[in-house]
Amino acid sequence: MIKVSYNSFMSIQLELKESLKEAMKAKDAVRLSVIRNIITSVTNELVSKGKTPQDELSDDEVLVVIKRLAKQRKDSIDQFEKGGRADLAESEKTELIILDEYLPELMSQDAIRPIAEAKKAELGIDDPAKKGMLMGAIIKELAGKADGSDVKAVVDSLFS
Repeated sequence: MIKVSYNSFMSIQLELKESLKEAMKAKDAVRLSVIRNIITSVTNELVSKGKTPQDELSDDEVLVVIKRLAKQRKDSIDQFEKGGRADLAESEKTELIILDEYLPELMSQDAIRPIAEAKKAELGIDDPAKKGMLMGAIIKELAGKADGSDVKAVVDSLFS
């Protein structure tokens, strides 16, 4: 898998436009479709925020849009696999791989564990009934650097 390395001088939106041109030149229909979908979703986000389509979102806002699209693909894959439609699930998996190229690398459970342990000690949470409070604090601190299901798994392991 190729991770897109963002040019420090270029916003993610500009990187997407460059990737769009490259996909057109390479005649890569799947990549072209995914990038167009991202750009359309970014434009829709701009409009929903009361901005014009020519404006730009911050890189963090664009990443939120891409994460939302990736989550939709994961949900679709799950539904297609449950419905016995492996062909459609494969198509979604291919799109998810392309979307993942635009997302930062997520932390592993091993990397989350020390942060979770420190936050648990800091907040003084020993009651398993307060797992949700601990999860919320960890997710807020990691701000998109870790997958919620990984954070949940680590928090659950701290109370088992």
